[in-house]
Amino acid sequence: MDTFPVRILAADRPFYEGPCLSLTIPVQDGEMGILAHHSSIVVAVVPGELRLRTPDGATQVAAVSSGLVKIEGGEVLALVDSAERPEEIDAIRAQRAADEAREAILQKRSAQEYRMAQANLARALNRLRVKSENSFPR
Repeated sequence: MDTFPVRILAADRPFYEGPCLSLTIPVQDGEMGILAHHSSIVVAVVPGELRLRTPDGATQVAAVSSGLVKIEGGEVLALVDSAERPEEIDAIRAQRAADEAREAILQKRSAQEYRMAQANLARALNRLRVKSENSFPR
C-alpha cells in the first residue's frame, strides 16, 4: 500500500508529521477516509475522532476539534484547533467542561453565547468519548 505525507497541526503544537497509509477524519456528514493519490480537496473538520495508520502498521487515535484539511499534490495538511491522544485527555477536566457547557446552554443569554456553549459541549463530549473508547487497562 502506498504512503503519503501528512502534517497535522494543532493550534498549540504539531501533532503528527510524517508518512501515512490511511487517515480518517471527522467531517460534517460522517467520516472521510484518505488514502494515497486522493484527489485535491479542502474540507471542514468537525469535533470527532481522527485515526491515522502509519507505515509500521500502528494506528494513532486523537480527539480533534474543528478545523480544515487540505489535500493537494498528494500531500495532506490538517489544521485543527486541538488534537489530543487518549492518554493526554484529563477525563475529570473534560467532564467539568461538559457540565459547565450544559449549564451555559441552559442560561441562554445570547445566541453567540449559546453557540459557543454548544461548541464547548461538543468538544468536551468528544474528548470523553475518545478517552473511554481508547483507554486500555495496563
